[in-house]
Amino acid sequence: MALINPHINFNGNAEEAFTFYQSVFGGAFVKVMRFKERSGSELPVAQKEAEKIMHIALPIGKNILMGNDVPEILGRVNEAENRSKIAISAETKEEADKLFNGLSAGGEIEMPMANSPWGSYFGMFRDKFGIEWMVDYDTNHKGQF
Repeated sequence: MALINPHINFNGNAEEAFTFYQSVFGGAFVKVMRFKERSGSELPVAQKEAEKIMHIALPIGKNILMGNDVPEILGRVNEAENRSKIAISAETKEEADKLFNGLSAGGEIEMPMANSPWGSYFGMFRDKFGIEWMVDYDTNHKGQF
């Protein structure tokens, strides 16, 4: 079965966001690459962007959450837009609450964790970095959103 690995663009705060995500999910980054590591005549990088993240990856279960900073020359990511949501299927109700509470800290809750009309335990929010998340725990379909 194929895995879905979300990738998120940031306006210069990818490292801060991923450090926060790591504090909630745990684990270790499998890759952190800065723009300065790939800079050269074919890919010039402004000095002020040298330390920004070109690629970062955090394994979460069997999936990988990936992201990067968008170089200023490419324009800014519209953080107020309705980005695609990242869906988390928790294995227990306790895990759903832990992830929801941890990731939503400092963010904006759209729908608090509660029993949904379709029968699962569900909540939605936008985290403090503007990324939208859905957390779901369904006793009938564990691991499947």
